[in-house]
Order: sequence, then C-alpha cells, then structure tokens
Amino acid sequence: MTPETSQRLLFPLPFESLEKKIHIKFKNRKFIEEALTHRSYVSGSSQEQEKAFNERMEFLGDSILNAAITDFLYKRYPAHDEGKLSKFKSLLVSQTPLARWAKEIKLGAYLKLSGSEELQGGRERDSILADALEAVIGAIYLDQGFEKAKDLVIRQFEQKKRIVETDFKSRLQELIQKKYKVLPTYILSKESGPDHDKTFFIEVRLKKKMLGKGTGKSKKESEQSAARQALRNIRDGLLKGVKAA
Repeated sequence: MTPETSQRLLFPLPFESLEKKIHIKFKNRKFIEEALTHRSYVSGSSQEQEKAFNERMEFLGDSILNAAITDFLYKRYPAHDEGKLSKFKSLLVSQTPLARWAKEIKLGAYLKLSGSEELQGGRERDSILADALEAVIGAIYLDQGFEKAKDLVIRQFEQKKRIVETDFKSRLQELIQKKYKVLPTYILSKESGPDHDKTFFIEVRLKKKMLGKGTGKSKKESEQSAARQALRNIRDGLLKGVKAA
C-alpha cells in the first residue's frame, strides 16, 4: 500500500460528525459535500468540468461572513466610527483567525483532497482551511438561509475578548504613543514564495530599536504578528527602556 493510498483510506471523515460540531443539520447534503471538496480532488478527472468543488461556494461564503460580521460589529459597538469598525472586521475575517477556527473544529479531516495535496500537508494549510470554512458558511446559507449562517458566525465571534486579543497593533500603538509620543513603524524585511502564496516578514520598531518580528500571508497579518511579539517582549521585560504602561 502506497502512502497516498493509506491517506485516502483514512480521510475524509464523514461530514455528519462535523454537523454535530457546528450544530447544523443539512437538509440537502450536496451543499456540504461541495463545500468540503477541494479543487485538487477533481482536477485532472475526465469529468472535471461537471464535478463540483468549493471555490464558487467559498466566494459566496466570504460575502455572507462579511455581512454577518459587519452587522454584528455595527450593533455591538455603536460608539465606534467607520474606520475602527473596518479595522475590527478585517482582523476577524482574515485568513489567520478563520484558519484557527477551522482547526478548532478539525475541518481539515473532512476535506476531499487529492492524494498529493494530502501528502503536502493540505489538511493543515491555512489558506485551504480558511477557504473551506468560508465555503461551509456559504453552504449553510444556501441550505438554510442567512440567519442560520449568521448565527454560526456570531457564536464564534460574539465575545469582545476575541477582538481585543486579535488587535495587537492598536494595543502596541496606544502603549508606545502614551509613553514616547511617537508611533511604532513597520518595515517589510523580506517576502518569499510564489505570487499566489506569499509569506511576508515584518519588523516593528521604535525609532531604531527592534520591538518584534512577525510573519503572515498578508502584510496586515504580518504586522499583527510582529505587534503581538513586541507586546510579549515588553511584558516579559526583554526590551530595555521600553516598559508596559
């Protein structure tokens, strides 16, 4: 038995256990099956054009996710202006928190992938997981409507703590500005990978002092990662002359 054959025997898991995790029972199983099918699974088959995979549903789910989060933030934070709400939304719907959510429910174990994609770690790849999660949200919308899809999203993000924990950049800015009356600066030190799957490396500095480094699949995510490390370094007293307020 080849490693590829072994992988295909183990996965994917039946989607019924996923339904229990997200508290959704699909009326039409074709929607969830499509949401959990990666392009690689049908690529190269003789009926490739006829077989459904999740990219169209991901496109739909992305819009549903954005609408749900926008509605949630608008009602939860009536005193925040458009700029602050936009910042919160971009943090919540970016690849990193979506992939984290997908990993919490072990979404990768339910995906239909090609054997080669599995062997390359596709079940744990953030981009695949985030896209599949958006597709699942799109599937719920098609099967049961906007309110049901919105309920799933809000259950995940309704705690204010999630926003506070995610917006490290604002927290660092407030801390530095209060103590030093200047803003931290973010510098792109390098980037690697092909255009469709780049990794960005960011450094955050206080004038010439290095505060922290971060990486991510977008510059925004990399800046958040760098700010998070900077806050940890300040908290742990690793940076001389920079103290938590």
